Amino acid sequence: MPSTPRSAPSADRSPRQAFGRKIARRRPLGRRLRRLARLVILMGLLLPVPFVIAYRFVPPPITPLMVIRAASGAPLDKHWLPLDRIAAALPRAVIASEDEKLCTHHGFDWIAFENAYRDWRAGREPKGASTITMQVAKNLFLWPGRSVLRKGIEAYLTVLLEFFWDKHRIMEVYLNIIEWGDGLYGADAAAHRYFNKPAAAGTTAPPIAERKPFTCSDIEREIHAILNWDR
Repeated sequence: MPSTPRSAPSADRSPRQAFGRKIARRRPLGRRLRRLARLVILMGLLLPVPFVIAYRFVPPPITPLMVIRAASGAPLDKHWLPLDRIAAALPRAVIASEDEKLCTHHGFDWIAFENAYRDWRAGREPKGASTITMQVAKNLFLWPGRSVLRKGIEAYLTVLLEFFWDKHRIMEVYLNIIEWGDGLYGADAAAHRYFNKPAAAGTTAPPIAERKPFTCSDIEREIHAILNWDR
């Protein structure tokens, strides 16, 4: 018995089916791209963590800024000195000039951010709102620049530093990695360059006169005494 010929697919269903097959082929690619994006973000979040933990205990050997400056022809002069060997007048001076709330904030000075935003809205040059922790994050891990991406990474690194480090370590690394002159990194290297003397406490020479070790509890007591001196 002759077979009944199959009816041809209707003209309106064939393009719809072809479109459906095309979408079905694209879906796995889209899922793979989303998975890849999630993996890249996760790796970006986790990659700094072991370095942050390691630098809690060991001096950072070098920073991106040192490499960039050296590649541009600047010298590389750095001496690491533990904070307990640096007389406390220097960290006190740094706190007074750079970040007076270091001992009380958790990485960000929101009042300074608000004031800077107001200055910007008013057309005035905003005063810097970066805390010492933010400056450590920038100088230890990142490149120079003012892009939104770099600022976002800096904020994330600031959170990590405040979580894994104490204020003593934040100040210690800050005083040892920031650039004090052309290719000059660390308070001890700066003291040798500018004063021909070490920055260690217990020496007989400037630039640091006070010999009492730095602690945040002492700083808080001193600030409280200053604010209440006339009461």
